[in-house]
Amino acid sequence: MPTEEPSERQRNEHGQYSDRLPAKTALDVFEKRTDRGRPLTANDVMEALDCSRRTAHNKLNELVEREMLATRKVGARGRVWWVPIEQTESQVNAEDESFVDQGVIEEIDLPGTGPTLESRQDALRAAYDYLIKHPSAKKSDFLQDVFPEHPAGYETADGWWNAIQPALKDLPGVDPPEERGHIWHFLGG
Repeated sequence: MPTEEPSERQRNEHGQYSDRLPAKTALDVFEKRTDRGRPLTANDVMEALDCSRRTAHNKLNELVEREMLATRKVGARGRVWWVPIEQTESQVNAEDESFVDQGVIEEIDLPGTGPTLESRQDALRAAYDYLIKHPSAKKSDFLQDVFPEHPAGYETADGWWNAIQPALKDLPGVDPPEERGHIWHFLGG
């Protein structure tokens, strides 16, 4: 939650706010919080600015359009916003390189030998690289975005996933879903 008290905004004779809130005011809520790693909800912004839900959403959406905030849906009806972390040139270049060397991939136990094993190692590398680029991914994302380009000798996506997902769990920085969970996370290494 933001640490600031709600502001004392002036109201007109009809009880409406007489001042208009610039979008920057919503951005200030993100700057003033003590835990900068925690995303905020519209309620957090609403409380900090003493404004309506619609006003909070409008300001947040304007900041997203101006690329000053990022947003993501969480749950069926929830949404969070955060200030994106700017990447340095070396971080962007590091993303182009793989996080682990081929030796680590080769040590992972995958079924097959020879060219079959090599194609499965390539598929594992592709799944890992996908997770690095999409740090919160579902099984369906892997099946839709990785499997078609890297089938590794499997005729079905489920057969492919049954071989790849146990190996993916063993790679550095991978946080597999909890039991019955759906989201795979890349935490870095």
